[in-house]
Amino acid sequence: MNQELFHTDDDFRDHLSTVSENGKRLWVYPRIIKGKFFKLRSVFAWILLALMFGLPFVEVDNHPFFLFNVIERKFIFWGVTFFPQDFHLVAIGLIIFIVFIILFTVIFGRVWCGWACPQTIFMEMVFRKIENWIEGDYRAQKRLDASPWTSEKIRKKTLKHSLFFLISFLIANIFLAYIIGKNELLRIITDNPANHIAGLSSILIFTGTFYYVFARFRENVCTVVCPYGRLQAALMDKKSMIVAYDYQRGEPRGKVQKNTESPLNQDKGDCIDCALCVHVCPTAIDIRNGSQMECIGCTACIDACDMVMDKIQKPRGLISYNSTEGIENKKKFRFTGRIAAYSGVLLVLTGIMTFLLLTRGNTETTILRTPGLTYQQEKDGSISNLYNLQILNKTSQNLSITLRIKDFPAAKVKMVGTDQIQILANDLATASFFIAIPNDKIEAGNLKLQVEVVSEGKVIDAKKTSFLGPVK
Repeated sequence: MNQELFHTDDDFRDHLSTVSENGKRLWVYPRIIKGKFFKLRSVFAWILLALMFGLPFVEVDNHPFFLFNVIERKFIFWGVTFFPQDFHLVAIGLIIFIVFIILFTVIFGRVWCGWACPQTIFMEMVFRKIENWIEGDYRAQKRLDASPWTSEKIRKKTLKHSLFFLISFLIANIFLAYIIGKNELLRIITDNPANHIAGLSSILIFTGTFYYVFARFRENVCTVVCPYGRLQAALMDKKSMIVAYDYQRGEPRGKVQKNTESPLNQDKGDCIDCALCVHVCPTAIDIRNGSQMECIGCTACIDACDMVMDKIQKPRGLISYNSTEGIENKKKFRFTGRIAAYSGVLLVLTGIMTFLLLTRGNTETTILRTPGLTYQQEKDGSISNLYNLQILNKTSQNLSITLRIKDFPAAKVKMVGTDQIQILANDLATASFFIAIPNDKIEAGNLKLQVEVVSEGKVIDAKKTSFLGPVK
């Protein structure tokens, strides 16, 4: 990089742009410019918001489309229920998601943060718009915060923070609906609050957290708390597409007259040093300093710079989606070996996940001999063993279950307390049963048997177990 052309603030990486020299927080008042990318992000944000608020109320076979019930260890993804017994599937799914984020970051940088992260969407597309609607633009907000407490200021601040709290309360309820389900949430809302102290407390805790994040903490979530900003430095390289300033075209900075080709302007770049890219940045960085951890890739600086370029009749794209290599060597994006490697890993993991999902059984059966017991001799002379049974029904239908022994006609199954096991949809049933075998049919002290789980005449699962008898 030609440092003679690239004018930077040498200490910009040594401190946060939102913190003063004495450690005091500098409040950010970003200017909003409704350019091409802002409009695209707004449409995309409203689609994601509609999905987020709507999915808890979407059901498949009377079950939520998405559910993350940590309390009961029950998870539903795309209408498919996963239990602790399916932990390997959840783990592989999380690995696939992480690899996808890594691949996306390698190619497009921190585009997730600027376009799809809930923090950015709520802050920039909901809370920031409400703030501008009530208090005015960035200049009006500065004046209001600097002014003494008048009736107008109290009215505006009260209205703003009341709306912030109500929206945070709504978000908290939706967030809780993903955990306990909409039916349970509606029951808590409509019932006497005294009967649901735990649920109400959870909602209030979530509400307070969301309110604090969007009313006060704001960009610090991205620059201080979120680890992804620091992780991206290890994932991106010179070929990654990021929001970047073309320093070769923009430097040296200086005021340029429109429609002027005089020698006085030939030694200047296209950047007129208006600092509008800084004024619109929600994390208050100067993108002209190069790639920075605080940049969330929101494209606000692209819209601002394009507007300025239009005014001075210069080509757009001084700030754009580009790679460091593209700026330095004018190289276009290429499919690299690193991208191919991550893509290959992602395809393999996706293939494994698909195979496991397609071969996933409708039930999960566990059969264990009752600990502390060997065998019992019945009155008719047969030998019996006692077993404990657990059957997890992964389907959305109730099941009637019977047991039988495969390829051993002499072995009989005797259930304890019932002839059939009734299992509710997406539920776990436990039972006990005996396997009895005539003594003269036992050829060894330890037999290997296969127990078949039968529902409506079809074998839906099978498990191997051992049968102890007298040593002969």
